[in-house]
Amino acid sequence: MAHVTSITLPGGLKIGQGQPCFIVAEVGNNHQGDMAQARLMVQEAAKAGVQAVKFQKRHMESLLTRAGREAPYTGANSFGPTYGAHRNALELSVEQMAELKELSESLGLVFFASAWDEVSLTEMLSLGMQVIKICSADVVNVPLVRKVAESGLPVILSTGMSSLEEVDTAVNIIRARHDNLVLLHCNSSYPCQEEQIGLPVMDSLRERYNLPVGYSGHERGLAPSVASVALGACVVERHFTLDKNQVGTDHKASLEPAELATLVRMIREVEACMILKGKKVFPEEQAAAKKLRKCMVFSRDLPAGHVLTAADLTTRSPLDGISPVHWDEVLGAALVRSVKLEEPLQWEYLALAGRQASAASLSK
Repeated sequence: MAHVTSITLPGGLKIGQGQPCFIVAEVGNNHQGDMAQARLMVQEAAKAGVQAVKFQKRHMESLLTRAGREAPYTGANSFGPTYGAHRNALELSVEQMAELKELSESLGLVFFASAWDEVSLTEMLSLGMQVIKICSADVVNVPLVRKVAESGLPVILSTGMSSLEEVDTAVNIIRARHDNLVLLHCNSSYPCQEEQIGLPVMDSLRERYNLPVGYSGHERGLAPSVASVALGACVVERHFTLDKNQVGTDHKASLEPAELATLVRMIREVEACMILKGKKVFPEEQAAAKKLRKCMVFSRDLPAGHVLTAADLTTRSPLDGISPVHWDEVLGAALVRSVKLEEPLQWEYLALAGRQASAASLSK
């Protein structure tokens, strides 16, 4: 298969190698089914500096069996007496999603969603999204993956709870139609323990599929997400909440607005740190070297004609004479003038014949 380094959204935005990390605030269902809260979350995500907000869409009759819908669901995080009622309470209509898309785009954000069933997929595609998400739960859902691929939209595919062979199946279905695909390394535990995150898996995914790879994090903190960027993640997706203490299973593994803003800032700092590829001494360092590095100075008064030994020299700051990197070169040389204690050694004090000019050019 072709080696793909980036994908291009219909609006022209590129995601991948050589591009700024595409940072996604995963709203999911953390809006609690409340449209006012959903709007506020979009606004707060924009203030934090992300590039995109992501929602989730479900149609219960298409997603769950009747038994699944009618199963009792009365725990601390329940929004209804049955699982179907609970899930419906957290849903927004396609019309509300359209309003949120308009709000998001007015704030410069990419709006997209994961559709958990075919009805939801049809609804979300009707909104004209620039990219579609396949959640980890549906990596093995061949008919849904096929319909996503047939839409022609760029795809972001999370790989949580999936073996490589299962990821193979989804990738092959999509790439049979197009190569606009980004994979997200993901562990679907909420929250995920650090020992199970496995950031080096991103390298394995890149090598296996020759596709752009990002990271969908469910950890409590920020460090793994920031580190993923240093390891080449072109997308970072984190769940987002206005308050971690709200009712719901996702909130504890989500970032509040201030944390999300901090994550964005840290990711941009890491990206800036990755620009320079080769070792370079900058002018600011050269100024520091002049002050902090040492030169060779005389450890005692010496007469002209004296042949230098190690006992005649020591090192002191600032760098006003020959650098001690040339220590071995000057030993055995004769002085052409008398010198004083702690006087910095200069090349012109030494009888070094032809070596003097070339060594002098390396001294500072």
